[in-house]
Amino acid sequence: MSKSTSNALAFIGRVLFVLLFLPAGIGKLTGFEGTVGYINSVGLPLPELATVVALLIEIIGSLCLLAGFQTRIASIVLAVFTLVASFFFHNYWAAPADQALVAQLLFFKNIAVVGGLLVLAAQGAGGWSLDARREHA
Repeated sequence: MSKSTSNALAFIGRVLFVLLFLPAGIGKLTGFEGTVGYINSVGLPLPELATVVALLIEIIGSLCLLAGFQTRIASIVLAVFTLVASFFFHNYWAAPADQALVAQLLFFKNIAVVGGLLVLAAQGAGGWSLDARREHA
């Protein structure tokens, strides 16, 4: 695969991750009280703080991925966040039978997202990124 194609695919992959995380982070910001209530409903402590941490991770992590800035760190942070959130919010093993299938699909979708983020952390942002510009400076 040519370097140009590889860089384009890496950029498109980063943008696709942004399309997952940035709207979620903005939604937490604009619907703060609803998110606090949802986090509280699953029994997590300090739901206000958890909401702030979640929206910051999703918004800042997305912007880092979009720019290709500190991509490896942002990918790992987003991967850990997604993995932890999956166990609390998509725990299909404890869901009522009529909700278990959807929860299971969402859980394993998130596990696949974690896998993609780990690959991004391992491979880096590609040539169309601030990380690449910094390496060549």
